[in-house]
Order: sequence, then structure tokens, then C-alpha cells
Amino acid sequence: MLVRDAMTTVVLTVGPDHSLRQAARLMSARRVGAAVVLDPDTSGLGILTERDILNSIGAGEDPDRETAGTHTTSDVVFAAPGWTLADAADAMTRGGFRHLIVLDAQEPVGIVSVRDIIRCWLPSRAEERTLVS
Repeated sequence: MLVRDAMTTVVLTVGPDHSLRQAARLMSARRVGAAVVLDPDTSGLGILTERDILNSIGAGEDPDRETAGTHTTSDVVFAAPGWTLADAADAMTRGGFRHLIVLDAQEPVGIVSVRDIIRCWLPSRAEERTLVS
């Protein structure tokens, strides 16, 4: 199975000036664990995850004053729609993260998460167990 089959195609995009609270509200409303941070001044893409927000709040920072831009991971590993889910899982494992922005022609077309991969793999694993029994 490929990344394009598992990824979430509704990509939440926030700007670097969004507060962490604003980003968290948007992420919660969309029920996603990550947002793409698009900085029009640098034409760069980054990712803000629930873990980034949690770490900031845990450090005692004010979510109304802290911005997405200051907590964005900009050294992002991107996936391609044609990657296998094993390729994506391997990249996540090596990088120690749970989300990959999926790019097609340098444009974000989705996000794939560990949860997406597990959701796709579980039915096929159940079939394998049934065939072995």
C-alpha cells in the first residue's frame, strides 16, 4: 500500500504568526495532530505538531503569546505519494516523529501519520492471521 492511499488529504495550514492557542484550536476542530506552517516570507514549509504545543505549555510558555513560527520544525522530512507505507514508517522511525508532510510537485497534498499507517496495516494483518489459522 502507498502513502497516497493512507494519507489525510485535508491539510490544515497555519501561518507562522498564529498563536499556539489558535493553532491548537484549529487542530482540535479538525481532529488532526499536525498542521503545515506556511511562511509566505520565506516560501518555506514546516510542521507544528501536538507535541510541539505540549512541550511549550509544559515549559510554562504562554500559548497566547507563543507563535507557531517559533515552535515549527523546519527541518522536515517529506514523503512522496508513491512511497510505500513501509518507507514512510521507516522515515518516521529513523527521525523519531509521527507525521510526514506529503509533497507532490513541491506542493503539500497531504499528511500521513503513524495512526494512518496502522489503520491501513491492521486489516491486512488480520487477514494474514486468518489465513495462517
